[in-house]
Amino acid sequence: MKLLKNAIIVLLALCATVTIKAQHIKLTDGNVAPLKDEKNINVEFTYDNMAVGKFDNEQDYISKKKEEYDKKEPGRGDSWGKAWVSDRKHEFEPKFTDLFQEHSEMVISKKPAKYTLIFHTTYTEPGYNVYVTRKNAEIDAEATIVETENRGHVIAVISIHKAPGRTFGGNDYATGDRIRECYADAGKYLGKFIVKNKK
Repeated sequence: MKLLKNAIIVLLALCATVTIKAQHIKLTDGNVAPLKDEKNINVEFTYDNMAVGKFDNEQDYISKKKEEYDKKEPGRGDSWGKAWVSDRKHEFEPKFTDLFQEHSEMVISKKPAKYTLIFHTTYTEPGYNVYVTRKNAEIDAEATIVETENRGHVIAVISIHKAPGRTFGGNDYATGDRIRECYADAGKYLGKFIVKNKK
């Protein structure tokens, strides 16, 4: 029994290590030092030219999924398509901002702040969970920090690669639930990255 307990502890530790290492955050241009004395920041989200799963074009992915859902249940494809887009404003972005604020020591302001963080999702892997088998969701993104009043002045570009998404307990059968956790993870670790590197 004790051996089994120890094996479970080791397995959980390995899983935690894999999760931490799965996401890569890297400064690709500039630096975040100008944020050192800033308490507020604006955040914007963009999804232009985003690839999804095996599709280079998001619209091709949406068309395929809508067709698949409509074959199972007429009209379900349209409902899914609307949720695919609306989940961004209602689920993904709020989750990102909550975790980013918690870990960045900055407040996301509705009023104009000196700097704006533009979070551009470049790739989404929706993953799947069909009870007996699953694949975690993940996203790639580029976070560009610019002067709000002079967007041409880029102070830093940070790449986020393979931000993982799954819920605790694995009850994430809906695509949006899995992807939401990608944004939570990205917000958390991007916030930590900025705190570590702006000093």
